[in-house]
Amino acid sequence: MESIKHFFNVVSNPKIMFTMILLGFFFIFPPTDRLFKISRKLKLDLIWTKKGIRVIFLGLFTFFAFGLTDPNFRLIMTKPDNVPIVGLIFLVFFFLWLAMSQAIANDKRLDAGQKPNEFEDAKEKILVWPDLVYIEFICLILVAAFLIMWSISLKAPLEGPANPTVSPNPSKAPWYFLGLQEMLVYYDPWIAGVLFPTLILVGMMCIPYLDGNPQYSGYYSFKNRKMGVTIFLFFWLVLWIFLIMTGTFLRGPNWNFFGPFEYWDVHKLAALTNVNISELVYMIILKRAVPHNILLREILGILIVGGYFLLLPPILAKTWLKDVYARLGPVRYSIFIVLLLIAVSLPIKMYLRWFFNIKYIIAIPEFFFNI
Repeated sequence: MESIKHFFNVVSNPKIMFTMILLGFFFIFPPTDRLFKISRKLKLDLIWTKKGIRVIFLGLFTFFAFGLTDPNFRLIMTKPDNVPIVGLIFLVFFFLWLAMSQAIANDKRLDAGQKPNEFEDAKEKILVWPDLVYIEFICLILVAAFLIMWSISLKAPLEGPANPTVSPNPSKAPWYFLGLQEMLVYYDPWIAGVLFPTLILVGMMCIPYLDGNPQYSGYYSFKNRKMGVTIFLFFWLVLWIFLIMTGTFLRGPNWNFFGPFEYWDVHKLAALTNVNISELVYMIILKRAVPHNILLREILGILIVGGYFLLLPPILAKTWLKDVYARLGPVRYSIFIVLLLIAVSLPIKMYLRWFFNIKYIIAIPEFFFNI
């Protein structure tokens, strides 16, 4: 049993877990035709069958049932603050499966020359009264009863009056802000707290307009909307849900990473020396002092960021995203690629911190401008 716990503690290391999630994500939700064909050859679409969701839920229940036998795991998972997040995991899997299973079923119907299920269901009429109101009334009663039983059985996580001289360790935001708190590890507050959340929400809202196609509107489909669905789920699952889970279950005292079966030791300190790109180049590689001139000091970081946002879009438009550029046109493609590159920059920055201890690519603290 201890070897199994050690395995999960090792795999939950962000370097390993995040890499596995990224690789699995782009094979399960392939954004290109080539990856789509590979995914179908590997039979990964079986995940969206009823047997697939049974296997997933059985695996989740087995993991949590096994984990609750461990005192460290039980202490984290049964905290009143964390219980809803455990439920969130199951709900995310279920509703993701529900939507994707309908999309895959419609894709198969379209390949067979049939109409989507939504078009067939539209022929049936359901009256608001009494059918819809009756169903909603029953749901209201059931949910109210569930919340009452929850409030009776699980104590509210209320603490004593606030004391400015004593801070909890770790000091965590409410669960819906833990993704932002995790971003603060890699970016300045103006980026992590303002820019990224805004762009994630705006980007998700822009997807139907940037990748609009009236021919495939009104029903669930993945094959005909691979790029749009994949980007939306990348924003939602990878850049939001994953960061919330990480901040909830894996971030412990001093904001260090801990495995799910690892004791949260307040004395654990990660021996890290984070450096900026300018410090890495001048002090470590060139063995000299960092220049006082801001432009000379940060020229490499400026070139990296400038090349990332100015050179990559036209290169991708001529190569990998040639079809996307032809379909969207220059204006919509420019908006699309900038939003995409900003979103991808978060995983890039995470890897730079984990593997190379890079803090900022551009560091201009004189003007509170750090990237």
